[in-house]
Amino acid sequence: MHIIKLNATDSTNSYLRHLSNTETLEDYTVVVAEFQESGRGQMGTVWESEPGKNLMFSVLKDVSFLKIQSNFYISRVVSLALIKSLQQFSVPKLSIKWPNDILSENSKICGVLIENMLKQDSLKSTIIGIGMNVNQVNFNDLPRASSLKLILGTQFDLDELLIAVVKNLKYYFKKLEKQQFHVLKTEYENYLFRKDRPSTFQDVHGNLFSGYIKQVTESGCLQVLLEDDKLSDFDLKEITLLY
Repeated sequence: MHIIKLNATDSTNSYLRHLSNTETLEDYTVVVAEFQESGRGQMGTVWESEPGKNLMFSVLKDVSFLKIQSNFYISRVVSLALIKSLQQFSVPKLSIKWPNDILSENSKICGVLIENMLKQDSLKSTIIGIGMNVNQVNFNDLPRASSLKLILGTQFDLDELLIAVVKNLKYYFKKLEKQQFHVLKTEYENYLFRKDRPSTFQDVHGNLFSGYIKQVTESGCLQVLLEDDKLSDFDLKEITLLY
């Protein structure tokens, strides 16, 4: 495992992507930064972090073994690796808020940005960007955010957390390489936030509706049982879970 440590960068994902375009990198090359000037989250959101207090890193992984229609399994693998890592540090009440936010109870402690790289319409590699709230205790205008220090009351070693996450990424990617799709899907859904519980959603037009999360489809859509007993699939841009 090759780890590149930076004091600051615009985005570890962007840095790693540029690096991979200019030289051949080994599998699980990691770029970690004390500060990101333009940290990115899902759907163009910004990941804000105090310098040196949180874990912000990106991992390059060869996924050429995976068919493009199965790309959401990358998200499942990353989510499960984070859950397993946090369990090893005794973080309680962990769940996965679709598609890959990691919560402790109702508070977000970890976000993920996955950017796949294609070659001739086939998966080549993926860059997995992870932001984990570790030792930061103040989150202005982010009422849903928390950190490991706020939850457990102790200071954490960022390098120790990083090594644990990469180790667990290797563990779950090995399962994926062995095509253990059902095992990964089942384990992922066992941690799915608000699964089979009455929940409120908002669509792209701002309309609110109620339903029950049933599963996440093979392609990564959230399947919701609506009030008329109809099962509907929604992709990431179509629905927001309110909680």
